Amino acid sequence: MFPYRDENDTERTPYVTFVIIGLNALAWLAVQGAGSEEPLIRSVCNLGLIPGELMGRVQPGDGFRMSEELVCLMDPGRQISHVFTSMFLHGSWIHILGNMWFLWIFGNNVEDSMGRGRFVAFYLLCGIGAAAMQVAASPASALPMVGASGAISGVMGAYVILYPRVRVFTLVPIGFFLTTIALPAWVMLGYWMLLQVLGGLGGTEGGVAFWAHIGGFVVGAALIKAFARAEYVASRQSRHWQPRRLGWR
Repeated sequence: MFPYRDENDTERTPYVTFVIIGLNALAWLAVQGAGSEEPLIRSVCNLGLIPGELMGRVQPGDGFRMSEELVCLMDPGRQISHVFTSMFLHGSWIHILGNMWFLWIFGNNVEDSMGRGRFVAFYLLCGIGAAAMQVAASPASALPMVGASGAISGVMGAYVILYPRVRVFTLVPIGFFLTTIALPAWVMLGYWMLLQVLGGLGGTEGGVAFWAHIGGFVVGAALIKAFARAEYVASRQSRHWQPRRLGWR
């Protein structure tokens, strides 16, 4: 299932969501060469999060082969800042476009529930929580981790707590055809979370950081009540979810 819109208008312009999308796009174009092989590989190696480095489980000189020509050499202790830089890097056009689309669908409403400054802190904390879960799951891994999906998973966890019954319109493939269905957010995001848990239990051979997704989602769901502003949420609920009075004056 792929969401393409929700029935959840915002009351304030989501400037922080725009900025986060812009920073990811800038990193992809200027730092990663829009997916060109050498800048992409070097950015992932030099700025991605490598659990084995962060945890000191590798030795200087150890390496991970990124391509036929390039080996990512390990440097224990250099990874603290990479918890943050890795959140703005991606591995392919599909990776960044998918992540930014999910951030736009769900991030604007979560930002609207708490305000801009709080949303910055909330987003970064979700990203940190996602990284921590992935590192805990694979503390000796030499595989670099990049992507905004951990932090965005936190946004999705917050969304399902705030707006569980809001309808999310999704594309669903049926054979060679696509159809659209509208599902409550708790169904659509619950199904997505189930896929992450099943993927995490199945291992990481596919290179997807399932445990980062799980960690981000859990952190976002746990923190949203502390970050959301009660008056903002109440205003949105009164505007969006009161019974419609069609034809009344």
